[in-house]
Amino acid sequence: MPFNLKKLLPRPGQRYALPQLHGSADAWMLAQAARVLKAENQMLVVFTASASDARRLLEEVPWFDSHTDSPLRCHLLPDWETLPYDSFSPHQDLVSQRLATLYEVTNGQCDVLLVPTATALLRIA
Repeated sequence: MPFNLKKLLPRPGQRYALPQLHGSADAWMLAQAARVLKAENQMLVVFTASASDARRLLEEVPWFDSHTDSPLRCHLLPDWETLPYDSFSPHQDLVSQRLATLYEVTNGQCDVLLVPTATALLRIA
């Protein structure tokens, strides 16, 4: 019986927590899941525990899929890196990266969206 990754993927709206994986095993599994969803024109959204985990996955997930003709398009929705009541604005590079990522998502040019949980807790207009 062949291995069917599609049966292991959660249905839309369901939560799925990965078990503790070692090294880059999580990036490999996410690349495999994203490849299956990309074939159906669907996007994989991954919520990470920290911004550093999201940055690591942003580098590793495309590497596991680099051998294909159409590699995965991974994007990170970065955190503002400011507190809500700070008197200064977020850095311009962060604002630009957030806008570029949101533009890619709305135009269907994103296969894997990586979102740190601190970023996901903030409301987007």
